[in-house]
Amino acid sequence: MQNEHVKRAFKYRFYPTDEQAAELSRTFGCVRKVYNLALQARTEAWTLRAERVNYNATSAMLTAWKKTEELAHLGEVSSVPLQQALRHLQGAFAAFWDKRARYPRFKSRKKARASAEYTRSGFRFRDGRLTLAKMAAPLDIVWSRSLPEGAEPSTVTVSRDGAGRWFVSLLCQDATVKPLPVTGAAVGIDAGITSLVTLSSGE
Repeated sequence: MQNEHVKRAFKYRFYPTDEQAAELSRTFGCVRKVYNLALQARTEAWTLRAERVNYNATSAMLTAWKKTEELAHLGEVSSVPLQQALRHLQGAFAAFWDKRARYPRFKSRKKARASAEYTRSGFRFRDGRLTLAKMAAPLDIVWSRSLPEGAEPSTVTVSRDGAGRWFVSLLCQDATVKPLPVTGAAVGIDAGITSLVTLSSGE
């Protein structure tokens, strides 16, 4: 039986230098700003003109925003997380139109988790060392567990929680997951009061 290639996220603590922390904090702020600007533009287009704005249109808006004096700082951070923010907004609208989610909400500086997502063009992973765009040195990651042998991250998400701890999540193909054998047996489940779950097999 062949192993199935599935994508798994592997999350680790890391300790940025002061320079890296400053760069990431700027990036987090720009990601939030771009998401909110694009959400505002899409909301106005819909409420005023019943017009649906797509990802390509917001990407063109981002290019224009960078050329303004007020938003020129958006061009100082890696463009990859900014484009990913627009893709996430597109996904949020798709879920809304399909009635699978509520209307997208603006990201608050206080409530929203500070994060930035990098695709392959926004990072370098070599010999177990991860270097993000706009950074000279790799991140100081605590490798609490090993990545699957030969794994290459397709996406890297950097985040900072409310306590100021930094995390990096690497999305990788994992060929070590083995599918379970097919069986004709069936079991019923009864969620009870005296026990959490009782199986028809008596367990």
